[in-house]
Amino acid sequence: MDDNIRVIGLDFVNAYLLKARDGFVLIDTGLSYQWATLEKELLAAGCEPGKLKIIIITHGDMDHTGNARRLREKFGARIAVHPGDIPQVENGALLKRTVRPLLYKFVFTFRMLMRKLRKNKSAAASFKPDILLSDGQSLEEYGIKAKVVHIPGHTPGSIGVLTEEGGFFAGDTFVNRKKPESARIVENLAQLESSLEKIKKLNVKTVYPGHGKPFPMEDYLKTR
Repeated sequence: MDDNIRVIGLDFVNAYLLKARDGFVLIDTGLSYQWATLEKELLAAGCEPGKLKIIIITHGDMDHTGNARRLREKFGARIAVHPGDIPQVENGALLKRTVRPLLYKFVFTFRMLMRKLRKNKSAAASFKPDILLSDGQSLEEYGIKAKVVHIPGHTPGSIGVLTEEGGFFAGDTFVNRKKPESARIVENLAQLESSLEKIKKLNVKTVYPGHGKPFPMEDYLKTR
């Protein structure tokens, strides 16, 4: 594991804190009820208010965006999102998605039910992004040698962050609950397959998924 990457486990979802040139970059934020854990982890890493340069959202699902607004208010960091997921982060739009296999359908249905029950709470966590990300965009101005990779499929605006060293922060385009695999919850299967082919052509060495442990890219490729 790269010493400049801190994995922040927030129950079933991951956030990642990266050391930057003069501060830190945070990728994803967990659900709003996980705020205390997230804040504790940030402070323990030395990421105090004013040191967080940017909050990068890999996609607009609430388990990745739930603390973004509060982080902006307390830490003074700007929030970056791909335009494709603006309806989700600003208005809480629900996407029509297929779920594979059957077990994931039960999990997904439960999550959607809880989302509806928490509608008023999630509205408080909605936000307007400060920065709109684009495919190939360099992140060097925020102190890390990395670029944005647009990988739609799980959501229209799903992105990954590829570092110069080959680390790939993939959001939910990859998961690793029991084994490395591609997204099981899919908004557009054709786009997902195209995104996976795109990723295979990149210099990805280690995948940092939204759910589960980081894994070598070669472990996933062995299953294809």
